[in-house]
Amino acid sequence: MLRKKSGLSQEQLAEQLNVSRQAISKWESGTSIPESDKLIAISQYFNVTLDHLMKEDSDGNLQPASTDGSHGLSQKMIAGIVLCVAGIIGLILWGLISIFHPTVSAQISESSMINIDGNGMLLIACVVAIIIGAVVLLNGRK
Repeated sequence: MLRKKSGLSQEQLAEQLNVSRQAISKWESGTSIPESDKLIAISQYFNVTLDHLMKEDSDGNLQPASTDGSHGLSQKMIAGIVLCVAGIIGLILWGLISIFHPTVSAQISESSMINIDGNGMLLIACVVAIIIGAVVLLNGRK
């Protein structure tokens, strides 16, 4: 990905690293992995860390990291965290409202058109948000 983004041919990169074009082709196809000294040379040439070069994909295969410059949490992990936190905050607020403002809790209960009262619907929505957030977080870690 770095080679293509830089507009280099396999032959041009091979010359820079003192390897054959076939070696570059094997590295890119995943049939072989560069030796440590070549990995260091690649990281220096493209000005990236070894960690950036050696990220694993979801199948456990070594893959170059994305070259979009993003680091840290993925969008899926952020969405999962937001859902979990929103669900937890909802549960806390629902509990506080139920304790300190029972009339508001009663209004929520009466506002539901379903047999489950409004409090039950709010509770279900919060728990579902936490579960969905946890699932997204777990999938984002893979």
